[in-house]
Amino acid sequence: MENDSEVQDPSQDSTIEEHAPKNPSRRDFLGQMGATGAMTMAAGMISVEPLLRPERFQISAPPTGSNTRANACAKLRRDSAQAGLLATPKNLQHPSNNDESLYPNKAGSYSKALPHNPDGTVVLSAYTSLTKAINSGKVADFNAIQLGGTVKMTNPQAGLAFDMQGPDAHSFVQPPAPAFASKEEAAEIAEDYWMALLRDVPFSDYSTDPVAAAAAADMTNFGADFKGPKTAGAVTPELLFRGLTPGDKVGPWISQYFYLPCNFGSNHVEQKISTAAPVTSTGNGGPDFGLDYMTTFANWMNVQNGNVPFGGDTLDPTPRYMRMGRDMGQWVHIDVLFQGYFQAFLVLAGLGAPIDAGNPYAGNPTQDGFGTFGGPHIATLLCEVSTRALKAVWFQKWFVHRRLRPEAFAGRIERNRTHPGTFNVHASMNGSSSLAAIAQHNEQFNGVGQGTYLLPMAFPEGSPTHPAYGAGHATVAGACVTILKAWFNESTTINSLATPLEPTPDGLTLVPYEGADAGQMTVGGELNKIASNVAVGRNIAGVHWRSDGTESLELGEAMAIGILKDQRGCYNEKFGGFNLTKFDGTSVTI
Repeated sequence: MENDSEVQDPSQDSTIEEHAPKNPSRRDFLGQMGATGAMTMAAGMISVEPLLRPERFQISAPPTGSNTRANACAKLRRDSAQAGLLATPKNLQHPSNNDESLYPNKAGSYSKALPHNPDGTVVLSAYTSLTKAINSGKVADFNAIQLGGTVKMTNPQAGLAFDMQGPDAHSFVQPPAPAFASKEEAAEIAEDYWMALLRDVPFSDYSTDPVAAAAAADMTNFGADFKGPKTAGAVTPELLFRGLTPGDKVGPWISQYFYLPCNFGSNHVEQKISTAAPVTSTGNGGPDFGLDYMTTFANWMNVQNGNVPFGGDTLDPTPRYMRMGRDMGQWVHIDVLFQGYFQAFLVLAGLGAPIDAGNPYAGNPTQDGFGTFGGPHIATLLCEVSTRALKAVWFQKWFVHRRLRPEAFAGRIERNRTHPGTFNVHASMNGSSSLAAIAQHNEQFNGVGQGTYLLPMAFPEGSPTHPAYGAGHATVAGACVTILKAWFNESTTINSLATPLEPTPDGLTLVPYEGADAGQMTVGGELNKIASNVAVGRNIAGVHWRSDGTESLELGEAMAIGILKDQRGCYNEKFGGFNLTKFDGTSVTI
């Protein structure tokens, strides 16, 4: 199968039109309302032109006992299912990077929570018990997976679940993840190292921070194999760790939806968070930094084997606005699945952000939307697409790719340090300044003699117990943000709704953002940014790779578009459809 660079979406057909980015000429609807009215209405006005027009089923005052409605419902479901079947390639393939077959010891594959050998590779009989369950799909085989400790695998059977709405989870294709021995994989682990080293530096200080300058230079040296944002082929400190979507390069690193006023009904939602507490350096003259985990091989091995890690989160008693990687990592550690995007919706609704002009109740002379195209509709739709996104990415994780986590790859690099040549890591890592920097950091943290190449993890338990690719957070982000972009007028500038904000370096106060690009920040751009923030926040914590997030945003986007398309045959309202700008900068009409 051809290795496409983006997710293939079987929901695409002639009813979805690809075209150039749209112009900003949408009708202001919520902006004409007060904040209370906006919050009542803004929750659910997504509309899509019906695939199967319900008018064919409409009858006036059906007689008692008539089964006409039931027959219409059954036909709608059959027709929708048939359309989904026809849109799915007959010989659908799911390509992987072939690392599992290439390495007999499974060094390039996910194995956390299984028992491991002294060199950090998995016990093969345990790995076989995992693949046996994956290949058979039998509950008894999943229950017989050989674990290394008390920590359990996270829900592999979710990848086999069906849904009654939207494209089937198995109908999407993600391109293979970067291979274990590739230069792109080396570039991604180098970026994760630098992310760990810069966790305690405010994003606003990157332009003057020497470690950020070193990180930018190192990432530039990887050339085209590093897929992060660049200017004229170079990574700059200002671009470090940003996403690739339209809007990611504009304004502060963190999205405005984490700063602007947010109200959940009558409840004020505090935008300050409980973040990780800083700890003082061990006395070697270095700066203060937050608590990192799994920086000795013994602790690393203990966690790989699935044993309960020591301690727990150490939190700062003072709530703060997110201003650095440590904060973003802590937020994505315990967030509720769709939390960030629901908050973004509450912010936009409260500000009276204009909705898409295609809403059938915009200017309607007699009706307002509610259960359809009204507040409850959009509020519940954000939750609804999230579980479908998870099922799609869980299939990719467990049944296709089984990509190892960055913490495991760093363990291979550390083993190469003590036993040269054990693992086939790309030679470009030998020239990366990230290795010396991470060894110095780990020695400073652990004491003399502990200068390992292990990836300092933000969480005591390290990564969760499911494979890296694709990323669950990023897939949900892609799905939810797509719904919000279909709902609101994306081209509305933030400064037309409120004063853009950024936190002070201590995170205690918000101040106006006065960058030269403040006027370029838009509703859609900041929605893209919040999706990237969450995806990259998981990388900063050490639990994901850049490509996990980049590809999974598109997977979630494709799932959400498919659901919108599937739902449009269920409504009685007639409307022209909604436009939204995709993560690649093109737009679709649904």
